[in-house]
Amino acid sequence: MKKLQLLPVFIFLLLNSLSRAQEMIPESYINPLDIDYTYMVYNSSKNISYRSGADPAVIEFRGEYYMFVTRSFGYWHSTDLVNWEFIKPKQWFFEGSNAPTAFNYKDSLVYFAGDPAGYGSILYTDNPKEGLWNPVASISNNIQDSELFIDDDGKTYLYWGSSNVHPIRVKMLNKNDRMLETGVTKDLINLDEEAHGWERFGENNFHPTLKEGYMEGASMTKHNGKYYLQYAAPGTQFNVYGDGVYVGETPLGPFEYMPNNPMSFKPGGFTNGAGHGITVKQTNGQYWHFATMALASNSHWERRLCMFPTYFDEDGLMYSNTSYGDYPRHAPSHPTKAGEHNGWMLLSYKGKVTVSSSQLQITKSTITDGDFEVTEIPQKTNANGSILSEVLTDENPKSFWVAEANDAQQWVSIEMNKPGNIYALQLNFHDHESGIYTRVEGLKHRFIIEASEDGKTWETVIDRSKSYKDTPNAYLVLNQPVKAQYIRYKNIKVPGNNLALSEIRVFGKGFGKKPTKVKAFKVARQPDRRDAQLTWDVIKNAQGYNIRWGIAPDKLYQSWLVYNDHELFMRCLDRDQTYYFSIEAFNENGISEKTEVMKVD
Repeated sequence: MKKLQLLPVFIFLLLNSLSRAQEMIPESYINPLDIDYTYMVYNSSKNISYRSGADPAVIEFRGEYYMFVTRSFGYWHSTDLVNWEFIKPKQWFFEGSNAPTAFNYKDSLVYFAGDPAGYGSILYTDNPKEGLWNPVASISNNIQDSELFIDDDGKTYLYWGSSNVHPIRVKMLNKNDRMLETGVTKDLINLDEEAHGWERFGENNFHPTLKEGYMEGASMTKHNGKYYLQYAAPGTQFNVYGDGVYVGETPLGPFEYMPNNPMSFKPGGFTNGAGHGITVKQTNGQYWHFATMALASNSHWERRLCMFPTYFDEDGLMYSNTSYGDYPRHAPSHPTKAGEHNGWMLLSYKGKVTVSSSQLQITKSTITDGDFEVTEIPQKTNANGSILSEVLTDENPKSFWVAEANDAQQWVSIEMNKPGNIYALQLNFHDHESGIYTRVEGLKHRFIIEASEDGKTWETVIDRSKSYKDTPNAYLVLNQPVKAQYIRYKNIKVPGNNLALSEIRVFGKGFGKKPTKVKAFKVARQPDRRDAQLTWDVIKNAQGYNIRWGIAPDKLYQSWLVYNDHELFMRCLDRDQTYYFSIEAFNENGISEKTEVMKVD
């Protein structure tokens, strides 16, 4: 009887102990990817210094992964697709690589091409981890923006093209005879802007004079006996840069346009673009699409990398999940939700920011290289005399703040609109007159992150004061969530002459209510059927809205995230395609119920 009386006490103690147990935090990642991007040489003659990562070629080789990136003077290695370490090869193209291609042939050799001159030897190695490469004893032409593909039968194909006039082409090579051309060359696909709205040139697919987009970045994926020829359009500097697909029964075609194009597309949110990429198959069978995101602040060649889970549906249509694409996402190690948004919401949007000093606060973007749109923001102070900044929580990577120095006296403090449980942060450093123009080893970002509930008592949650990591887009996950309303970044030393940041993003879970379901959602297709006007009622406590659309009620593969607005004019639809739309609202507490799917002829 006494034992029965003790049972409730035991259960109470057990539950109390479990409530105090540490939360298991699944591994996650975020876009843009947190790697040590290389400084570019493109505009060094103009003293324009910036990092960039673009045109990724990612392969699996002997159970591990290698990522080749334009003009990086080397490549990255990973065992998990999240943590990447740079490899400086012992033999490489003098100017780095340009729009590279790589192919794993039966786990025996890695072939690689990407000479910036557009011609040169194809390299090969059986030990990419050591960086030991050999050139084939021949010279190949037209290897700019190329894709090397070796079929199961050993036949070898080189796809290439980067033009607003010429198509994607293919030629056959003899893998067994120094990659010599066999004489088979063929035109394959070209843009059709009159039919495909998303292929039109310009930001939001609009340019006042230029109508022809650029077709580039060919990539080939073989799945279930079909050949998925991927291509990028309409230009690397635009928010609508994406990847489309043509499907064929053979590597030489003929190829048919995939109706749910583009298969990789991220026009809204913090960081835009998801084009000129490659699709790689993880060792567990999951596909991932690595692609290029547009930053285009210092130069339209200023870019970052992204990674999205990719699928083939029951109809053989290829698509990527880019919804909430720059929010934290489950890592590839997750058993059931790899690559999906992990539920951590943005806590810092429009938070009140004060800074230690301010040399400059600016919005700077470029669409035509060298032609900048610049808006300088006048310095403001609060009632206490502290310097204010509106650019660090505005979800715009093209706006940035520059401190007076780069030392331990520089700091940023953010008062979020409401308290929440903080799980992670993303620090997006900006390159402002950094004076670096190539790959430099030994760069490091050193700082401390503190959190507070009241703005008076602070707790250190991240200490990288002695870090040797170079992290221009640092993704920082806390060991355990911390309840806070204030975040403070304390600088130690970072690359460049001055501390400069474009955005500090804080993710977690708020304590309030999710937004209610969106009402009065309307989609009006325009006389030019490539265009549509979308409107909806404002939801009082929403940060923004996520629009989903696709070619069938169960194929809403596209998404567009909109902050602080209740309308959107889209120019990315295909003229002859019927579409289906839905919308949801979101805030720091979560995501609303979706609206009923709407058919739009």
